[in-house]
Amino acid sequence: MSDSDFNKQVIEEFRANGGKVGGYFKEQDVLLLTTTGARSGRPRLVPLVYTKAGEAYVVLASKAGADTHPDWYFNLVANPEVTVEVGTGTFQARARETAEPERTQLYTVHETKMPGFKEYRLHTSREIPVIVLENAR
Repeated sequence: MSDSDFNKQVIEEFRANGGKVGGYFKEQDVLLLTTTGARSGRPRLVPLVYTKAGEAYVVLASKAGADTHPDWYFNLVANPEVTVEVGTGTFQARARETAEPERTQLYTVHETKMPGFKEYRLHTSREIPVIVLENAR
């Protein structure tokens, strides 16, 4: 199954079940992030696991430990205005890449909750960006 087919299946399940998904993401907090394509200008939708920092949502541009950033990361760097779907709600947010020491603090929270992110960090030489999604209200 391709990444886009996998994502499509997760997105459909998320929307059909009020933000809950099973399989790979079972018992994980998942949100849907819509970015604007950096080159195309078109909406791009991706499911991501998240943790919370106060009222904000935290996502990691891990790409499962690959040596390159995920496409959605480049999209939000080019246009930080994004749409977030959590549960049955949707809101406009502004994405902000963190710097140290906040980056490491938030990454540690993420990998404590989801140990796979420790493995991702160990599999790549790049620094995995930590993104905070803050409600734009």
